[in-house]
Amino acid sequence: MVKRGRIVAFFLIVLILGATIGTTYSEVASKIKLGLDLQGGFEVLYDVKPLDDEQEVDTSVLEATVENLERRVNAIGISEPSFNIEEPDRIRVQLAGVEDQDEAREMLATTAELSFRDVNGKKYLDGSDIKEGSATQDFHPDTNQPIVSLQFKDADRFGETTKEIYENPDLPNQVVIWMDYEEGDTYEEEMNKEDSKVISAPTFRNVLNTTDIMIEGNFTIESADQLADLLNAGSLPVELEEEYSTSVGAQFGQQALDKTVFAGILGVLLIFIYMIFYYRFPGVIAAITLSIYVYLVLLVFQLMNGVLTLPGIAALVLGVGMAVDANIITYERIKEELKEGKSIKAAFKAGNKHSLSTIFDANITTMIAAAVLFIFGTSSVKGFATLLLVSIVLSFVTAVFGSRLFLSFWVNSNFLNKRPGWFDVKQDQILDKNSKEEVQPTFLGRQFDFVKHRKKFFRISMALVVLGIACLAIFRLNLGIDFTAGSRVEILADQSLTAEEIEEGLQTLDLEASAPIVLSGDDQNIAVARFSSELSQEKVSEVRSFFEEKYGSAPTVNTVSSVVGEELAKNAVLAVLYASIGIIIYVTIRFEFYSALTAILALLHDAFFIIALFSITRLEFDITIIAAILTIVGYSINDTIVTFDRIRENLKKKKRVKSFAELAKIINHSLMQTLARSINTVLTVVFAAVMLLVFGASAITNFSFALVVGLIAGTYSSLFIAAQVWLVWRGKSIKEKPIEYTEKKYNDGPQV
Repeated sequence: MVKRGRIVAFFLIVLILGATIGTTYSEVASKIKLGLDLQGGFEVLYDVKPLDDEQEVDTSVLEATVENLERRVNAIGISEPSFNIEEPDRIRVQLAGVEDQDEAREMLATTAELSFRDVNGKKYLDGSDIKEGSATQDFHPDTNQPIVSLQFKDADRFGETTKEIYENPDLPNQVVIWMDYEEGDTYEEEMNKEDSKVISAPTFRNVLNTTDIMIEGNFTIESADQLADLLNAGSLPVELEEEYSTSVGAQFGQQALDKTVFAGILGVLLIFIYMIFYYRFPGVIAAITLSIYVYLVLLVFQLMNGVLTLPGIAALVLGVGMAVDANIITYERIKEELKEGKSIKAAFKAGNKHSLSTIFDANITTMIAAAVLFIFGTSSVKGFATLLLVSIVLSFVTAVFGSRLFLSFWVNSNFLNKRPGWFDVKQDQILDKNSKEEVQPTFLGRQFDFVKHRKKFFRISMALVVLGIACLAIFRLNLGIDFTAGSRVEILADQSLTAEEIEEGLQTLDLEASAPIVLSGDDQNIAVARFSSELSQEKVSEVRSFFEEKYGSAPTVNTVSSVVGEELAKNAVLAVLYASIGIIIYVTIRFEFYSALTAILALLHDAFFIIALFSITRLEFDITIIAAILTIVGYSINDTIVTFDRIRENLKKKKRVKSFAELAKIINHSLMQTLARSINTVLTVVFAAVMLLVFGASAITNFSFALVVGLIAGTYSSLFIAAQVWLVWRGKSIKEKPIEYTEKKYNDGPQV
């Protein structure tokens, strides 16, 4: 008898959740902060240097500097700036959505140390003598020219200054007002410079005892206003030296957002269609829970006050592909149980029970890789890692509990009792439940003997590794400025570009690219120029202004110092090393050391192929590729663990394995049992990665390429390398010491 109440409950819950998502989604999405790569803006990493030999840069000095920088940013009306103190003595500033980037950068970096001196450079007063907040932009009462008005705290001190100068016959009656005076600067030389540090040099006839003064100069209203803001913010207690900077044009950011969101939607839709096509009714359930999953990821990320970056969108889309893996593992187990002759309810219960430990292990290892990424990554990579961590946790919740809850309504309603076809299981595939015959796993109606051909796979891999090493030795990697230091300019136009055209523009700016101009984009409308040296702040401003005027869009400019380049390279190596160590420890605890060793061998195999292909294709290898490699590390180990989990289960059933042939049979049987899951999982994630590669923003093209290559290599290594190597190593000792299942050695993991 069909219990219609459960089916009604299912539709009610789905309708309520659908209505909630539909009415609140736009509000949640609109509240998520966008990173500077999605709305334009800039990021600067400053190295904090003392102003003199006596000063020590400690925590209090760094905090005071951040407070001063915040006051400056607030003065020019930038909303939601980000300031982070980083070890050892660095401050990272992120200003997303700022309209006038050049003004903001100049405002930040200017020391703004105001001093009042005579023409010989002797100092009498400085910014500390000015009344806080008193500086304002004003107009001269006689000439109506823009000026800056301010007040001194003590009229007598200014009077004593003018008196001392007035009474010195060797000095003209003149107070020279300097901005950022340095030892060795002279009034005569500075007055002949176009960008003079002398902002005003008023003369006087009598000793002046007053608190109110006017600073005159060749001011515009904007420059006078900017000086007033600087004076009110105060001088910096330290010197700031740029080590790394990224400047993204607003149009670049908007285009990146539009294209990547479109690519993401296409990828998710393809995943939904494939799941429904392959798994029938459970695929519909998966599409519903995945929709809830996407909403929850965005909601949690917004509540965390996270900043969504371009790699972050990629993490969300990839997360959908990885989240569907938990559904695939469960559905494949349910299909197996049905083929063994179990009822729908019994198959549902057994499938859920057996799949939980596999899903748990697979997610934990991916979380290890994501956590390492967060610790060692730069700002945009941290955003990717954060969203990946959130995605993993929520995918576990929605896939394990959400999908099971929704499917249980239908299973327990008895509606599916005689409908195995709804699970894509044909009647002729189901064994008699009294039969002692074991279900032989097939893929596309065929069986494959992977173990028999293991030596061929080893030879193929060895040949490819040797070829890869040769390519790396000959071509090396086309390292981006993240690792080599220098500058990178990415120019966007609404027309097709040519390398010659860009080179001519650079020559106008007295610049010469250190590598050939690279063209990309839908209509070859994006050009990338690289320089071996760091462009100064002034030169960056020139480049941005020139190309914005020429093409209507400000280019993206990145600069990286040699110090930061070396650190990024070191952190990249450490990230892969620590992720590998973490995974070895976890897999050893959950399985055994042989399993951990072969799993690491497989993931290093995958990472190497990504690196080798980047060497062959000459694509730029930057810090986001490390993020892709670590994502693949997590995915590859995920795939390998699913196979090892099934091997463990089959060893448990066998209890004692006494020969190599017996062990080989178990390995091949396990590989066949997990083959459909491996293929389907890689296809769903590849759908997402390929959409990002084809339709996503150019900034993540190389990142997406690395993912596609890594996903294919990861599936290959899980099927043909990891389990096979484990068989060879473990099989060598089997004659002396047969494999016996023990609870301690093969921990079953969490149960429900």
